[in-house]
Amino acid sequence: MVSKNQIKLITGLQQKKYRIEHQLFIAEGVKVIQELLSANFVPQYLFATEADSDVFGTVEKIVVNENEMKKISALSTPSSCLAVFKIPKPVDPDHKGLIVALDDIRDPGNLGTIIRLCDWFGVRDLLCSKTTVDLYNPKVIQATMGSVARVRVTYVDLPSYLAETSLPVFGTFMDGQNIYKEKLPAEGIIVFGNEANGISPTLETQIKNRIAIPRFGDLQQTESLNVATATAICLSEFRRSS
Repeated sequence: MVSKNQIKLITGLQQKKYRIEHQLFIAEGVKVIQELLSANFVPQYLFATEADSDVFGTVEKIVVNENEMKKISALSTPSSCLAVFKIPKPVDPDHKGLIVALDDIRDPGNLGTIIRLCDWFGVRDLLCSKTTVDLYNPKVIQATMGSVARVRVTYVDLPSYLAETSLPVFGTFMDGQNIYKEKLPAEGIIVFGNEANGISPTLETQIKNRIAIPRFGDLQQTESLNVATATAICLSEFRRSS
């Protein structure tokens, strides 16, 4: 059974200010929760319906019914399980290899998908500007499908970081060089910009390597690609070239 205080806490964690206050976040679904447990994220509570009460082995859990799950779920169609985890302490990035940097990404689904892409393409470090959506937003965690357990996400002052790095910095622009014709390095930082405005003018001045994904349509009328789609194409090309 879930208590009133637990319901208040969990529903509050859908807002960033309460996640910061309590240093907790929520995750839903068997796969996501199992991935986080395997990566040694520390659970504060684990709620599960009778159907999945044995899935998590010896981890202490609270069995709830479907109506109780609806009260605490952040999903329109609640999962059969929900966990409250402690937010781990931030870890510094490695400052080497292939790194993705996000400038003011606002959509939780985009951030979650990009984390999955980093996991798929073996990108260990993902840098986010301070204005990028919160990693522990429930929609971000859900969209990562557990990849959040394997990608190190760090919020930094991007202009300062790029000013100090010794790695080559690439940025995606409409007027950049055709990515399919460029020799791309195994190490570097790839910057992706805001969904509506692209890379900010402040960061643009720090990017020496401007790349573009060319349009092949006859009409050439598509304004831009979704940022997660662009990330997938770019990471694929960087890994293929290296």
